[in-house]
Amino acid sequence: MTKHWFITGVSTGFGKHLAELALAKGDKVAATFRQRAQADEFTRKAGPNGIGLVADVADEAAVKQAVAAAIEALGHLDVVVNNAGYGSMGPIEEVPDAEVQRQFDINVFGPLRVLRAVLPHLRQRKSGHILNITSIGGLRAFPGVGIYNGSKFALEGIGESLAAQVGPLGIHVTNVEPSGFRTDWAGRSATYTEPAIADYRATAGQNMANIQSYSGQQPGDPERAAQAMFDLVRLENPPLHLPLGKAAVKGALDKFTTIKAEIEQYAHIGNGADFPS
Repeated sequence: MTKHWFITGVSTGFGKHLAELALAKGDKVAATFRQRAQADEFTRKAGPNGIGLVADVADEAAVKQAVAAAIEALGHLDVVVNNAGYGSMGPIEEVPDAEVQRQFDINVFGPLRVLRAVLPHLRQRKSGHILNITSIGGLRAFPGVGIYNGSKFALEGIGESLAAQVGPLGIHVTNVEPSGFRTDWAGRSATYTEPAIADYRATAGQNMANIQSYSGQQPGDPERAAQAMFDLVRLENPPLHLPLGKAAVKGALDKFTTIKAEIEQYAHIGNGADFPS
């Protein structure tokens, strides 16, 4: 069955590969870009099955306009992909407030703007599938990416709650949680606040250096990730969580195994906080 997609952030990375694959498979795609020239080029290449739209997810009016234009051009939407985002790296103590606010504006409030614009349409149709591209960093935290982790943890929670709210209406939600893929995430798309405090150089600083050093050499294949998401939206009962990449699958399992053991070890303290039976 042909699907109609709305995908944010299609100039590079997962968005680009997913939009190209969906078009190649015969689906229809509305794709957002921040540059008019990129949007026009996408429209030209996509022909009758696609439209490029200009919308920065930080701009609420632009997002609403893009969603309305997508529905008008494609007739309806089946799949909405919250893909636009970036990684802010640096020690939590040292990342400037303005950068923290920008990270959350793009990674959290941006997807919220998209959701609020598309949900009336999906609720009316009583169908649809929302993909939130979060990260294994939305399930596990690492030194040097705490602000990014916070933004993705927030999107994870929004996705989980939304799934419970719209599931009875026939709308699916999946939080897609990639590990390291060969996109621009760790390169030109990222921002870096280098540690000035010596205490953080062996933790945050070292992990930031590791991330930079393997940029372009990550094991994850963006084309295979796109195929996984294309297949995902055709499942009758799609999952709420989909770690992408072996490191993401292992990382998620390790995280929840560790949490389970920790909770069980200290359950006597937690249980003791209630009024006596």
